[in-house]
Amino acid sequence: MSDRKNLASIARLIRRRILEATSRAGSGHPTSSLSAVELTVALMFDGHFRYDLDDPGHPNNDRLIFSKGHASPLFYALWHAAGKVSTKKMMTYRRFDSELEGHPTVRFPYTEAATGSLGQGLSVGVGMALNAKRFDRLPYRTYVLIGDSEMAEGSQWEAVEIAAHYELDNLTGVLDVNRLGQCGETMYGRDLEAYARRVGAFGWQTIVVKDGHDLDAVSAAYRKAADTAGRPTMIIAGTVKGKGVPAVEDENGWHGKTLSESELEAALRAVGEVDEDVRGEVAAPQDLRPERVEPAGDIGEPRYELGEVVPTRDAYGNALNRIYPAFPEIVSLDAEVGNSTRAEYFKKEHPERFLEMYIAEQNMVGVALGLCRRGRRPFVSSFAAFLSRAFDQIRMSRYSDADIVFVGSHAGVSIGEDGPSQMGLEDIAMFRAILDSTVLYPADAMAAERLVEAAVRTAGIVYLRTNRKGTPVIYGPQEEFPVGGSKVLRRGDQDQATLVAAGITLHEALVAYDKLQKRGYDVRVIDLYSVKPLDRDTLLAAARETDFILTVEDHHAEGGIGEAVAAAVGGQGFVHSLAVRRKPRSGKPAELLAYEEIDAEAIVAAVDRYAAS
Repeated sequence: MSDRKNLASIARLIRRRILEATSRAGSGHPTSSLSAVELTVALMFDGHFRYDLDDPGHPNNDRLIFSKGHASPLFYALWHAAGKVSTKKMMTYRRFDSELEGHPTVRFPYTEAATGSLGQGLSVGVGMALNAKRFDRLPYRTYVLIGDSEMAEGSQWEAVEIAAHYELDNLTGVLDVNRLGQCGETMYGRDLEAYARRVGAFGWQTIVVKDGHDLDAVSAAYRKAADTAGRPTMIIAGTVKGKGVPAVEDENGWHGKTLSESELEAALRAVGEVDEDVRGEVAAPQDLRPERVEPAGDIGEPRYELGEVVPTRDAYGNALNRIYPAFPEIVSLDAEVGNSTRAEYFKKEHPERFLEMYIAEQNMVGVALGLCRRGRRPFVSSFAAFLSRAFDQIRMSRYSDADIVFVGSHAGVSIGEDGPSQMGLEDIAMFRAILDSTVLYPADAMAAERLVEAAVRTAGIVYLRTNRKGTPVIYGPQEEFPVGGSKVLRRGDQDQATLVAAGITLHEALVAYDKLQKRGYDVRVIDLYSVKPLDRDTLLAAARETDFILTVEDHHAEGGIGEAVAAAVGGQGFVHSLAVRRKPRSGKPAELLAYEEIDAEAIVAAVDRYAAS
């Protein structure tokens, strides 16, 4: 433990750096940072936080996540006080060439996950705590600094609920109740008990600290949290926004605003004399490491007969089981639809590697990110439509350099009678929009199995789209499906048009091919199983060699396969798209494909129209 005089001196140093860095940058959130100084100084420098400062990746380091990412000046100043960020570097805050970004990203080596979109840090913390307890079996603890404003986010309560369910006594939330949000008072203001009642109702231990600037009281709360078994702890601390600077303390209208030169001078005088050489000591972790599981060398082969009718969602479940021994870092997360996504296949074989996340998709993605950042390889599954509610978490995971495979089943109108609420019709567009993402869409069980293999080997955000409806197996076990490739299934020297499809509509295109052949019309058929990146060379060749390209997809036109193909070929050829353009309804899959004009008959009619024009 550090003496209180030394901790108070560190707190003054940190306040000075917060004020100097934000004023130098001309932007930032100094008042939000000032409120949590004592909360974090007591944690890091009074013996509670255990961390190897020279090895941020040490598997037994405690983890500190700033869910209130706008308090980044405090985050960087803490590592400055720990001796890992120089004063000179602190003054580069928010500069283009600096890793000290406006909200923390993993460019800064002590950042656990990118934050700043509020309401996400606690879910990431749940993932890291789960990893410690269930997979690595290490004693490290996870701490999450939370702003009172972000407790209005539903994702926070998803995380609160699941943390209690999994009895994560190695997780501590630190709720900074400073009363003021961006535009005024928060929902509960200074009512600490209002938060305690709500969080406690979910099964958490709650520790109310009336004065969150009292180092003794805060430190005692951390000791109590560490001694609690069987449930997570939320420290609920009353603080003052802008603490230490009388001109802005507890004043509305200062969120995200910095001080002028004259205001800064007055603020630094108020902070008081600072020992520029003072530094805090961070306790070292035990040098413990997880037991390593050696990967198996052989993943076996998928077994399907040509012509056998198998939904690609079934193949996903089979493939995950088949490849797991070779990729022992795999974990499966599902949102209580595992019997539909077929994640239940993996659950039955490897229950210890499966996490039921219930119907809380936002939290599920955040948890997956936390697991990923601690070395796991998450496969996250739900209905394609329901992943859309977690888009913010998905896009933020990209800024943490996450390697996560998302699997969306029940894609498109071909799911049938369940109706539009269950139909994934925006998912391709959503995942295509993620920077450097990979989007894969198998048409049969063999392709699905091979693309699961490809997905686990592909870095970044990978999306695998699967179908509810069974489709005949058209590929043999010798076929390969590299990311960025395609399959030309039908072609001739006199092809007049090219049909480009994927998934369910590829089979409609093959039926249309037979119909057109009987009428003496030659067309090329391409399986665009890799939607992003796509096989531009094959598409450009088709654009040059045939009169036009017709894309067919069980997805909305906006952001889908048609737009992807049109962008790829540019001005090299004419591209027309058949896509879902009417509001769907319940019905048989064949009825819905016909209604949306994406079935074989619609393809033939479209080719007729464009051949005649």
